[in-house]
Amino acid sequence: MRKAMLLLLGILMIGGLALAQQKSVHVMHGWPGHQAVAFAKVVEAFMAEYPDINVTVEIVGRDRPAILETRIAAGNPPDISPIPWLGLMTEWAREGHLVPLDGLVDVTEQIDALTPLGMVDGVLYGTWQSANVKSLVWYNVNEFEARGYEIPETWDELMALSDQIVADGGVPWSIGLESGAASGWPGTDWIEDIMLRTAGPEVYDQWVNHEIPWTHPAVVEAFETFGEIVLNPDYVYGGPVGALTTNFGDAAAPLFTDPPGAFLHKQATFISGFITDQFPGLVPGEDFDVFPFPEIDPEFGIPIMGGGDVSIVFDTGGPLNGTREEVIAFVQFLSSVEAQTIWASELGEMAANKNIDPMAVYPDDPIARTAWQMLLEAEIFRYDGSDLMPGAVGAGSFWTGVMDYVSGVPLDVVLEFIEDTAIDAYAD
Repeated sequence: MRKAMLLLLGILMIGGLALAQQKSVHVMHGWPGHQAVAFAKVVEAFMAEYPDINVTVEIVGRDRPAILETRIAAGNPPDISPIPWLGLMTEWAREGHLVPLDGLVDVTEQIDALTPLGMVDGVLYGTWQSANVKSLVWYNVNEFEARGYEIPETWDELMALSDQIVADGGVPWSIGLESGAASGWPGTDWIEDIMLRTAGPEVYDQWVNHEIPWTHPAVVEAFETFGEIVLNPDYVYGGPVGALTTNFGDAAAPLFTDPPGAFLHKQATFISGFITDQFPGLVPGEDFDVFPFPEIDPEFGIPIMGGGDVSIVFDTGGPLNGTREEVIAFVQFLSSVEAQTIWASELGEMAANKNIDPMAVYPDDPIARTAWQMLLEAEIFRYDGSDLMPGAVGAGSFWTGVMDYVSGVPLDVVLEFIEDTAIDAYAD
């Protein structure tokens, strides 16, 4: 009996030691559906490589900025959160809530255009989980060929094509601005791409940094140029109301109905996964394709505007600048070739690692290969402006301002409201 008790005690002690040695990492993300599944596969690959580290994943909705703010204030943020809001990253870094990653992670494999965007005041705070190219217009290849439509290379040609589609009895554009608490963000992408093409990258940077007001003529022009399309009921599937009420994930679908409800859709590379989920028989590059959002002012050509998710590490206490070695190990893994290959091949999204093999990652997707090469070789690249701005503006008044503008609120009222919020946000 005594030997049995000693054996049992030994087993319990060994089990307790194993539990004590088990390390944990808590990640919060907001990816829905297939993105959540892809991330789960990344986590599974990491845990196979690091069996002593358990990664727990918490999935929240698109109100994640507010949830993270609340958790930071309460002193219980997650260890890691991949976020697109670089403006919030800047705020949190300057407030001391994030771990500086200089010397802790190696970012030499990241695409060169992305690395500086993970820095705040010259210090690295974020590594790239994913990227995307937003300066794209999607179309139905078969319908274009059947009707003899040609790919436009300038804004004037784009508007001429839109007029031709209307004359043929069709609707040129499908636009979806609805996204729950984040409604309006797809419209900000339009305005940002237009700003880069009408005012140029230097003025774009001034706008993002609030060095020019929201009532500046360059901002007015960008909104009004967007309005030439979104406010024209003949140009948009369902008219402005349709744009306001259509979810962004469903907005490409009218291009592939029979007959097509629309012929053009502006969206980032990630929308390819939504298209093939809704229409499994469609083949990228054969049934649907993209062309670059066209030039407006020849002086500025066709710059690339993109976005993505940068993984930030919250200061939860620990020996490595306020965190733990297991957290750093997972952040490093997220930007590795292995993790990036899993993520990008599962979703068709852009890998942020420049050493992936595009033919292996995107073997059946020439659209993704083309967009990834665009990102890799970009001479003029700018990050999504709303995600660079303070949260109260970029993830607040800019989003709601787009919805108000499309709803019919006068533009001067919209821009004055955003300017008022910007004055307060940039002063903090």
